[in-house]
Amino acid sequence: MSAADRLTEIRHRIRRAERATGRPEGAVTLVAVSKTFPAEEIAPVIAAGQRVFGENRVQEAKAKWPGLKAATPEIELHLIGPLQSNKAREAVELFDVIHTVDRDRIAEALAAEMRRQGRTPKLLVQVNTGLEPQKAGIDPRETAAFVERCRSQHGLTIAGLMCIPPAEDAPGPHFALLAKLGRELALPLLSMGMSSDFETAIGLGATHVRVGSAIFGHRDYGAPAETSAA
Repeated sequence: MSAADRLTEIRHRIRRAERATGRPEGAVTLVAVSKTFPAEEIAPVIAAGQRVFGENRVQEAKAKWPGLKAATPEIELHLIGPLQSNKAREAVELFDVIHTVDRDRIAEALAAEMRRQGRTPKLLVQVNTGLEPQKAGIDPRETAAFVERCRSQHGLTIAGLMCIPPAEDAPGPHFALLAKLGRELALPLLSMGMSSDFETAIGLGATHVRVGSAIFGHRDYGAPAETSAA
């Protein structure tokens, strides 16, 4: 199967999962995760009609997406990997949605760049639902306080939450926890679910699912390690 064929199958599976859980068609946005894939492998997926894409690294995205976005201006680009404060300027310039706000230093840097550039990408807070020390994200117990600081101290509008469950855990409880936090904080967007578990995530309220390998195929993991799988 080609990437375009696999994209069609993933779209069908998303629609089936929406119907199975009584959600309206189109309730879930597919973020096609193109990390590690070059522009020439992304182009057929764009040609097949996909317009929302996710990348892990600012520098990688900067190298390949300006040209692709210039050719197809309606593309919406999401940053789904960890963000360093020294990359805030480039992130605000390039991305339309940033899923990985997880500490005050990042919030402060993004706020300053958004004011300077006059751009307002949507922002999601990454929650470390498994409390994994090696993984980015804020402690679930600290999420409410952090979201409030983003709003009151940094002047940011937080649109939603994101999580990446531990690989060894069943994902459902992690998705349920994120959905509970989203309801409590009145945050409408939930970015959860990847190639292996996006249907479970849809059943628990995901508004955005991040699917990469199931569309683009096998990745070369000889490349630098990524911390946000899809």
